[in-house]
Amino acid sequence: MEKMQLLVKDELEKIILPQQIIKERVQELAGQITEYYRMRKVADPVVIGILRGAIVFMSDLIRQMPLKLTIDVMAISSYGNSTSSSGAVHILKDISEAIDGKHVLVVEDIVDTGLTLRSLLDILWARKPLSLTVCSLLNKPSRRQVVVGVDFCGFDIADEFVVGYGLDYAGNYRHLPYIGVLKQEIYTPGPNL
Repeated sequence: MEKMQLLVKDELEKIILPQQIIKERVQELAGQITEYYRMRKVADPVVIGILRGAIVFMSDLIRQMPLKLTIDVMAISSYGNSTSSSGAVHILKDISEAIDGKHVLVVEDIVDTGLTLRSLLDILWARKPLSLTVCSLLNKPSRRQVVVGVDFCGFDIADEFVVGYGLDYAGNYRHLPYIGVLKQEIYTPGPNL
């Protein structure tokens, strides 16, 4: 396992969020969200994790929230194997339960341009929840193309391509317990020789 970690680390330019820093921030976010719902006397919020990127974050987050809640997942696609979002959301797996009349917390891994999140929120608002809040582990405000609110944010980061802790490139790196910047030569094709 250690040898494999070394190989993966060789593909990273740097680690920007170590495991312990992520753990501490997730605990803080869980406390903020718990207080938010308690102050509003919200019973049974529905937590919707956006697959696959947010699943690691959501799992750690909800275990720190001493609330009665239900969970669901939704799989959408806007990246494919690219490093940037097209903004066009394709629902690959929809939520299992209706959310009309319920308080909903959407858990995302990263908000970049805001295009994907804006489309997702439009889809969910059309289903008539009582409230819709967003928690994202990462936020790239410098890349924003549309106005979209993130109610609970873990970290603002620079415009770098990051992987780990659920975030991937072409399906790889999600398993890393930290977040790092992927070396550009990994995702940029080199010259054909």
